[in-house]
Amino acid sequence: MSRNEVTRFPFGTFTGMEGSTGYTEEPTTNNSTYQDQSENQGTRETGIIEKLLHSYGFIQCCERQARLFFHFSQFSGNIEHLKIGDPVEFEMTYDRRTGKPIASTVSKIAPEVVLSEERVTGNVTTELHTSGDTQGRISYENRGECFFLPYTKDDVEGNVTLRAGDKVSFQIATNQRGNLGACHVRLENPVHPVRYRGVVCSMKENFGFIERADVVKEIFFHFSEAKSMKEELRLGDDVEFIIQTRNGKEVACNITKLPPGSIVFEEVSNKIVTGQVLKPLERGTAARHQNDPLPGRIRYRDTEHSSDTVEIPFGDKDQKGDFTLRHGDWVKFRIATDTRDQLKRATEILLLPESFNVSGEKREQGIIAALKDGFGFIRCVDRDTRLFFHFNEVLDVDREISVGDEVEFTVIQDPSSSFSNNRQSAIRLKHLPAGTVQFETIIEKDLLGTIIQGINGVVPGLIGYTKENQQKSVIFFSKDCDPKNIPRLGDKVQFSICQVKRNKELVAVDISLMNSSGEKTQNSNKKLNGQVCQGFIAALKDGFGFIETVNHDKEIFFHFSNFEGDVNALEVGADIECTISSGNGRGNGGCVAADYVKLVPRGSIPRPTPVSEVLDGTVIRPLRSANPDQAEYAGLIKINATNEDEDTPEYEFRIMGLVNKRELLQAGDPVQLQVDSAGHACNIVAVRKKEEQQLMQ
Repeated sequence: MSRNEVTRFPFGTFTGMEGSTGYTEEPTTNNSTYQDQSENQGTRETGIIEKLLHSYGFIQCCERQARLFFHFSQFSGNIEHLKIGDPVEFEMTYDRRTGKPIASTVSKIAPEVVLSEERVTGNVTTELHTSGDTQGRISYENRGECFFLPYTKDDVEGNVTLRAGDKVSFQIATNQRGNLGACHVRLENPVHPVRYRGVVCSMKENFGFIERADVVKEIFFHFSEAKSMKEELRLGDDVEFIIQTRNGKEVACNITKLPPGSIVFEEVSNKIVTGQVLKPLERGTAARHQNDPLPGRIRYRDTEHSSDTVEIPFGDKDQKGDFTLRHGDWVKFRIATDTRDQLKRATEILLLPESFNVSGEKREQGIIAALKDGFGFIRCVDRDTRLFFHFNEVLDVDREISVGDEVEFTVIQDPSSSFSNNRQSAIRLKHLPAGTVQFETIIEKDLLGTIIQGINGVVPGLIGYTKENQQKSVIFFSKDCDPKNIPRLGDKVQFSICQVKRNKELVAVDISLMNSSGEKTQNSNKKLNGQVCQGFIAALKDGFGFIETVNHDKEIFFHFSNFEGDVNALEVGADIECTISSGNGRGNGGCVAADYVKLVPRGSIPRPTPVSEVLDGTVIRPLRSANPDQAEYAGLIKINATNEDEDTPEYEFRIMGLVNKRELLQAGDPVQLQVDSAGHACNIVAVRKKEEQQLMQ
C-alpha cells in the first residue's frame, strides 16, 4: 500500500514522544464514573484509536499532545467494529475520582486520510527488498511501549536505501482503511546527507522560511545556519540545504546559495488558451478572508486530451495587471504546471475585447484629466463629476497612461471607500484611438444671429437667430469667442450650435463677429481645446486658481487636484504649463479649465522687456478679476496729460504687468508704469502704495 497515492491533510500534533498525562492501566472505578461524564457537554475533538484492551482503550488526540483513556461504555456503537487506527470523535472530560482527563461519548467518524504534522523518531527493523517484501517496518517507542509501523519505497524521502538499525524520522498517517503507517520517512544523520533545494520566501528578525523545490511545502530556518556564506541571504535567493529534525520539527540546515535561476517551480506552456471566467477573484474586505491561494476558476476546452471543457484555477498574481475580472469574461492565458505536484493553473491572463459584447455592462467614455501616485481622475462625457480610478484597472499593461488619453470604462460603487454608497470609481479602462471621445456634438453649423444679451461675468450671453421662420435663442460663453473681439449687445455673429452630451444643453460655439461688409473676423480661440498652453499663475483661491496665458489674452481656471506636485509650492506669478482638453469649460462659468498643470523653471517662458521710461498714468478699466462683470479680460491705463489739450496714449495691462500680483487696481487709481516691447503696460505700481511706504518710513 502506498500512502503517497492518497491526499493528506494536517489535523493536529502527534509525536508519540511527549510526556502528556495518560492512563496505562484500567482504573478501578465502576462504569458509572465514566457514564456520568456524558452530562458535561464540551467541545468535540478528534483522535486515533492507539490501543484496545479487554474493556478500555487509549486515544491519541489530534488537537492536543495527549493520550486519553476511554472506557468501552463510552463508545456509541458496537465495540466489535472498533479497531486500532480508527479515527474517532469524542469529548474530553475529567474522572470524578482522580481528576485526570479522559475521553467520553466516543464515536467513530467517517474513514478519511489523516496525517500528523509532528515528526516521530524511530529505527528501521525490517528493510525493503528489491524482490519479495514490498513493505518494511519501523519501530518507535511511546511511554515505554514499542510500536511498529509499515512503510513502502514511496514513503522514503531522498531516494536513499534504508538499512536495518538506521535512525529515521517520519510522520504517522492513517489511510482510508484505517491502517496506520509511516510516511515521509527520512534518514537521520547520514554520512552523506541528501541536499534539498528551494527559494527563500520570507524573512523575519533572525529566522525565515524556504519554499522547497521537491514538495509543495515551506521549511523553517534560522539565520545561524547561513553564517558560512560570504553574502547575507536575501528574499528570493535560490538555496541548497539539508533537513534535520529538531524538537519534532523539520528545519533547514547548512544553507548555501545557488546561482540565480537555479530553482524552477513551474513550467509555463507557450500555447495561448482562450477560456471563460467561472469564478473571479474576490476584492476588498472579502479578499482578506480568502484562504485558498488559487480561488479563481476559468473554463476552457482542452483540445489536446479531449474535446471536453475543463476548469483551471488561478490566483491574484496570475493576471497581467490587477484589473477587475467578472463572471463570464472571455480571457486568454497560458497554463503553468507546478513541477512538484503537477498542479496546473492559468497565468498571464488578459481580458479579451469580446467580453464587453457579452457582458451587457454599460461602458462610458472620457479623457484622463489628472494623474497622481497610483491613481487618477477621468473627465467623463456623460457626467459632471470626475471619476476616480486605480492604475491597476488599465487593461493595456504595456502602455503607460498619460494625461489626455482617451479611454472607455465601466462605473461601479467604489468598494474600497468608507463612503462606498456615494463614491463611484472607474474599472476596466480600455484605451481608445485619439479623436474618439467627443464631449459635445455639433448639430448645426454656420448660423447667423445677433447678440440679444451680452456676457455678464460668469452669466452666459444670448444669441438670437431665425430658423424656419421661428425666432430662437441659444446661450454662449466667452471661451467660445475670440478674446480680442468679444461680441457686445447688438453685434452680428456667425456661430455653430453644439449639444453637450452629459446634460443635453445647447450652446453656441465657434463664434465670429461679422463686420459691416458681412465678412467674419478670425476666431483665434477656435483651436484652443486639446493643446498645451504656457502661462503664469494669476490668482490662487481656496482649492483652485487661475492662469494667465503666455499671450496675456485670457484666463484659465484650474483645480488643485489637477496640479502635478505639492500645491504649497504654488505662488502667484510662477511659470506653468497646462493641458486643455476638448469639451472643456462647461460648468466653469464659461471659463476654460486646465486638466493638467505643472510648474516649469522660472524664466523659461519669455517675457517682453521694458522699453520706456517710468510714466504716470490712471486706471480707466480694471482687470476682469477686479470687476467680474466686464467682458474684457485686460485692464486699461491712460497716461496722464501734462496739459489739458494733450491727447495721451492708452495701454492695456494684465496681471503679469503688476509688480504686486495681488493688487486689485480699480478705475481711477493713479499708477506708475513702463511700456514693454509688446506695447503693454508693465512694472505697474500703485502710487498710493508708494506714498504709504514713504509715510511709514
